[in-house]
Amino acid sequence: MLIKKFKIEISDEVLQDLNNRLDHTKWPGYLTNSDWECGTDKGYLQSLVSYWRNDYDWRLQESELNQYAQFTSNVDGVDIHFIYVKGKGKNAIPLILTHGWPDSIIRYKKIIALLTDPASFGGDANDSFDLIIPSLPGFGFSSTPGFSGCNNSKVADLWAKLMTENLGYSQFAAGGGDIGSGVTRYLALQHPELVLGIYLNDVGIIKDLLTTVDLDNLSAEEIQYKKIAQQWIAQEGGYMSIQSTKPQTLAYGLSDSPVGLAAWIIEKFRSWSDCNEDLQNSYSMDELITNVMIYWITNTIGTSVQMYFENTHSLSPMSKIGVPTGVGLFPKDILLPPRTWAEKNLNIVHWTEMPRGGHFAAMEEPFLFAEDITKFFRTFRNIV
Repeated sequence: MLIKKFKIEISDEVLQDLNNRLDHTKWPGYLTNSDWECGTDKGYLQSLVSYWRNDYDWRLQESELNQYAQFTSNVDGVDIHFIYVKGKGKNAIPLILTHGWPDSIIRYKKIIALLTDPASFGGDANDSFDLIIPSLPGFGFSSTPGFSGCNNSKVADLWAKLMTENLGYSQFAAGGGDIGSGVTRYLALQHPELVLGIYLNDVGIIKDLLTTVDLDNLSAEEIQYKKIAQQWIAQEGGYMSIQSTKPQTLAYGLSDSPVGLAAWIIEKFRSWSDCNEDLQNSYSMDELITNVMIYWITNTIGTSVQMYFENTHSLSPMSKIGVPTGVGLFPKDILLPPRTWAEKNLNIVHWTEMPRGGHFAAMEEPFLFAEDITKFFRTFRNIV
């Protein structure tokens, strides 16, 4: 299948339109609570927007992203965009890493060199990977599917074809977080003959534990998870409810207002990260804004949140996965899975509880993430 080179080239007109919108932001009136309890803090957002308008340099970020080899390839009618960096050591393992929402390919930017050229960081060149980091369909620089039902399962099928038919690998490894975790698990479930192993830094919300009424068959750990998850959904799950039911209504506002878009995304980064309630403890403003920019310049916030609707309405239940699975849990992530549940539903052969980090693990703690994923996949190097 045809692989085309890709370069990010955003027009001056798009950037000028963005500046005009930032200059003419209509801010909400007086807020009785502006300390994140009711959502994105107005004072913080205004400071972020000021930096965005006056100091942030998209052309610099664009140039840095274009230093990585990028391509597009059509799979079942969807033009998939992906970063593709070959490992510098012998016997590199092909590894496809899938991002989630509201992040993007930016999630994995900090670990590209760590995994493709470990020797440059004091590691073993023989631990290198061929990294494939795609944009999910309808996210970023990938095209929007021309069909309904593009859920985690369907994306897993697209990834299988991308890796084998388009890139020519007979077997490969996979990893992901958030939506990427779901895609990775369906990839292992539906194509076990292709997948050497999978590495997960979360398993999403475990719906079967939430819905079960027979507590006698649950471990104490699972019962505790059920209680915590129900509370979290009640207090923090509003975004998920609207994106799973009425994503199109939300899309109009977020596609029209860059400040609204930033507020919707940035609040999740603060809530889900190990930043001790200060985003600058984990991210630079440039990182945060570049992630928002990828949604803005491609106008994909609407199609990205549509995936929540598809996963809610068309995704088949998952059965036990037999592919060897490694799990790296970061303590400030959302709803850490009970190990008892994981061992019943996944073929756990590697389990690491990290000392720090949150939901966007590869961004927050790239060295911890890279070290653990390297350790897990070292087992498979003699069979690639």
